[in-house]
Amino acid sequence: MTTVETTGTAKDGRSASEVLAWSRDLVEATLRPAADTLPASMRHIAGYHFGWWDEQGRPSGAGGGKALRPALALLSAEAVGGDASSALRPAAAVELAHDFSLLHDDVMDGDRTRRHRPTAWAVFGVSPAILAGDALLTLAFDVLATGDRPITAEATRIFSAAVQELLDGQSADVAFEERRDVGPAECLSMAAGKTGALLGCACALGALFGGGGPEQVGHLGAFGRDLGLAFQLVDDLLGIWGDPEVTGKPVHSDLRSRKKSIPVVAALTSGTTAGGELAGLYHREGELSDSELVRAAALVEDAGGRAWTRLEADELLARALRHLDAAGAPSRATAELTTLARLVTHRDH
Repeated sequence: MTTVETTGTAKDGRSASEVLAWSRDLVEATLRPAADTLPASMRHIAGYHFGWWDEQGRPSGAGGGKALRPALALLSAEAVGGDASSALRPAAAVELAHDFSLLHDDVMDGDRTRRHRPTAWAVFGVSPAILAGDALLTLAFDVLATGDRPITAEATRIFSAAVQELLDGQSADVAFEERRDVGPAECLSMAAGKTGALLGCACALGALFGGGGPEQVGHLGAFGRDLGLAFQLVDDLLGIWGDPEVTGKPVHSDLRSRKKSIPVVAALTSGTTAGGELAGLYHREGELSDSELVRAAALVEDAGGRAWTRLEADELLARALRHLDAAGAPSRATAELTTLARLVTHRDH
C-alpha cells in the first residue's frame, strides 16, 4: 500500500502535519477544561485514553490521535468564510464522540492495544472503560450546547443524528460477526454509518458555526461523509496489511478476530477459488495460527479484495473533492482540506 507522509504541503496552504498539529493544540485547549468537569474516576480513564497521563495519573508523552475530525471542523468553518475559533466547540464535541466510540469499540473487539500502548479496558477493566465512554459522549453534548448561539438547537440535531448513525453502523458491524452472507453493499453502508457519519458531522458543524449557508453546509457535510467512508476502507486495509510498528495494532489484527472488514467481504463474495479457500479458513472453528493468518491475508489479495477496496477508496476521494469544489471555499481552505483528504486515503496508520 502506498504511504503518504503528513509532511506534504498543500498549495497555498499549510502541510497536513502543520494543520493536524494546529488542530490538536486548539482542540486540546478546549478538551482539557471540559474533561476537568468529569467525575474523578471518569477523568482518570479519559486522560489515560487521550494520552495525557499513564495509568497512575502521571504526565505522559504518549499522545492522542491525529485530531482529524477537529481539523475538518475548523477548516470547514474557514471554508465558508468564518474563523476557525468559531468552530472550537463542535470540533471538541466530535472528538469526544469519536473517543467515546473508540473506548467502546476496543471493548467490543477485544483489542488490547491502541496507539502503541494498552487500551483503557485492558488497564482499568471492561466496565470502567464503558462508563468512561458514556461520560465522554455526555460531555460532548454538554460542550456543544454551551453558549447561547441560535444555531445550537440545529447543531445538536445534526450531532445527535450522526451519533445515532454511528451506533447503527457499529451495531451492524457486530451483527456481521455472526453472519456468513454479508455482502459488499451492506459493508459499505455499515462503514458509512460507523465512520462516515461523524466525519460528515464534523464538516457540517464546522460550516454551520462558521456562518455557512444551507448549500455550503450540505456540500461540506457530503465531503466529510465520503471522506469518512474512504477513511474506513483504508482502515480496513491497514487492519490486514498495516505495519504494527506504525499502526500500533497487532499484525493481521482484523483477520485474527475474523472481522468482516470490507476487503474480506469483497474477497469472500468474489466467486474465486481464493475466496472459497478463505471462506474455509474464516468459518472454521478455533483460532487461526500465525501461518494461517499469513495465508488468509494472501487469499484476500488473490481474490481481489485488496484491489477492490483501494479502488473504492480512490473513487470516494474523487467524489468528496467534487463536493468540496461545489462548496466554493477559499483557495487556502480548499487546498488544506484537499491535503487532509489525500492523507486520509493514502496513510499508513
